[in-house]
Amino acid sequence: MTRYDFLKSIGFTGAALMAALTSCVHEGDSVVNALTLTPTGAVTPPVTTTASSGSTTQPVTSTTSSSTDLSTITNRLLTIDLTSSTASALKSIGGYLAQSGIVVAQVSAGTYVAVTQTCSHEPKKAIIFNKTEFYCTQHGARFDLTGKGKNSFGSRGLTVYKVATDGKTLVVYS
Repeated sequence: MTRYDFLKSIGFTGAALMAALTSCVHEGDSVVNALTLTPTGAVTPPVTTTASSGSTTQPVTSTTSSSTDLSTITNRLLTIDLTSSTASALKSIGGYLAQSGIVVAQVSAGTYVAVTQTCSHEPKKAIIFNKTEFYCTQHGARFDLTGKGKNSFGSRGLTVYKVATDGKTLVVYS
């Protein structure tokens, strides 16, 4: 049984569950580099950043223009209908869903980031989104929005995928 499963089995939920999970980190891992919120609610860094995936660098983008032609995207890994009830978690900033081995989170209004659900510390599908970062519920590995590790458990980073949306459909691709 994992720490996450144990805490849930004794009744921890929501914020209390996340507080209990994040309190079990090493002293040197306790620094959190928070994102900056602008007065309009936008989150910095900007939408387009760079992520390291293995030996290549790939852009992390989210396109919200209604003129985006999603039909031209090849190498699709996941397609999500944002109007469906199964995607309701993605309707709010900070919301996320895990599907087909990929975690997709809305990090600011209309901006989505997608990463692998498998932690690089140990190959377990335990990655979730926690406010401003990706977090492994197994051992506490932490990753920023570009997939870079934020503590010793996350030092190998996460694979970050490209994301495009037209406002109704979200496509994750490589």
